[in-house]
Amino acid sequence: MIDAPIVRIAGLSRRHVVLLLASALLGALAILAGTGLLATSGYVISRAALKPPILMLWVAIVGVRFFGISRAVLRYLERLSSHDAVLRAIGAVRVGLFERLEPLVPGGLPGARTGDLLTRFVTDVDELQNLWLRGIAPMLVALTAGVCSAGVAALIDPAAGAALAVALLLAGAVVPLLAVAMAHASGRDEAPARARLGAELVSAVEAAPELVAFGGSAAAAAQVERCDRAFGRTRRRTALVSAAAEGAVTALAGLAVVAMLAIAAPSVHSGLLGGVWLATLALLAMGAFEAVRPLPAAASHLAGTAQAARRVLELTDREPAVIDPTDPEFAGDGAALRLQGVRVRFDGGPWVLDGVDLDLAPGRIVALTGESGSGKTTLAQLLVRFRDPDEGSVSLNGHDLRRLAQSDVRRRVGLAGQDAHLFPTSIRENLRIARPEADDADLEDALRRAHVWDWVSGLPEGLSTEVGEDGSRVSGGQRQRIALARALLADVGLLVLDEPAAHLDRDTADEVIGDLLRTARTEGLGVLLVSHEPAGLDLADEVYELRGGRLVAVC
Repeated sequence: MIDAPIVRIAGLSRRHVVLLLASALLGALAILAGTGLLATSGYVISRAALKPPILMLWVAIVGVRFFGISRAVLRYLERLSSHDAVLRAIGAVRVGLFERLEPLVPGGLPGARTGDLLTRFVTDVDELQNLWLRGIAPMLVALTAGVCSAGVAALIDPAAGAALAVALLLAGAVVPLLAVAMAHASGRDEAPARARLGAELVSAVEAAPELVAFGGSAAAAAQVERCDRAFGRTRRRTALVSAAAEGAVTALAGLAVVAMLAIAAPSVHSGLLGGVWLATLALLAMGAFEAVRPLPAAASHLAGTAQAARRVLELTDREPAVIDPTDPEFAGDGAALRLQGVRVRFDGGPWVLDGVDLDLAPGRIVALTGESGSGKTTLAQLLVRFRDPDEGSVSLNGHDLRRLAQSDVRRRVGLAGQDAHLFPTSIRENLRIARPEADDADLEDALRRAHVWDWVSGLPEGLSTEVGEDGSRVSGGQRQRIALARALLADVGLLVLDEPAAHLDRDTADEVIGDLLRTARTEGLGVLLVSHEPAGLDLADEVYELRGGRLVAVC
């Protein structure tokens, strides 16, 4: 039932294995306390019917009280410890998966839709908590409690104990295996169906204004509805199998009670077994089956968890576009970049960059223009080592970037992309991403350098002003200036601006880029301005155009 993806995911939470095992032990003890409560209650009722002296029942009565109280206490402790352990474990899994995802981001995640990524790292990762809580733990509990219950029954009557063991084995192993086999197809299809539904929902929400404007909302809603129906069908198939499996376990529990009574009755008739033990055996069997009752559902959860683990690992197992060297060199001081004979292409296609030579240094402003798709963004990504050239080299202070740690490169070379992201928090926290230890004076300085402090200081909440989801509560120009202030706060020596005026009108673009370049020149900051718009070109020391993958000097 447990395959390789689950084993790999479980390895991310190995630090919490002691807590997880302790919670399983508490769960087994809670089941055994419940079984003991039923068994001793059966003994007390049967014994009391014979009207013995009350002292003859005292030990059994104390046993009923003990098992009744301990069952409640143990169940509480089990729930408390299991959820605490699982939440800690799933936290470790999230961190581990994010650490594996982070190196993939610079190279992008081709073919991955936003909704699918969201489903994998929210819904699928949430599903992984079932690995222990509803998968492995119930199996360990059932094994421990089942063996102990069958052992106690065997002490009373060996044949009855053997019958209980067989019934528990059928209910705890055979029925779950059959349930998994029957639910295999629906379990295999459920996670992809959920992902398709999530992807369509996210796409519809993101594109809602365009869908309404062009009359496409009905078609989008119909597509979401089709995905929802497909997902519902997989869920119904899984639910039917689970219901059938639970019914089978209940039937086996009843058969086990009947079988144990049929086996023990001749022993009572022959005098080998006291009649008071019949009710004890019957109720013990009923209590023991509480341990195996969750196993069909546990098997189904494991199947779903395996599929979720497989989908997450399909993403995180991708090879990063760039990898840090084992023994990185130190880049030294400064941020002088040089591209020599750089060639880049994608998937064996034509060369996007074909023999590019370029020198960039602090204090110099270089502009790079060209048509959309000419390779400007690709060149910008090379400078911060989001990808490596297929041929040629990019060097920082004379060191090939492939021999440097990525973090070392990005401490000296910053990138402000055309879609610089603002998080749904305050201006202050958006800026501190660049330097977490920065105080408000540092933030004010960066905002002044970006020529946006007057606006921020005039806001009722100042630096505490919330910018909204993806900067929705600020204008395009303010958004770009906040992103610029963040880049300036990082204190890099060279700043790569990739289409900084992409979402701005002409007047705002001239103002933002002009302020930016004048600030850079005053502070001796090197800038590569990547743009297909004329804004700021008159302030550049050198202007190049990318044509056919090659640089052509314009001025």
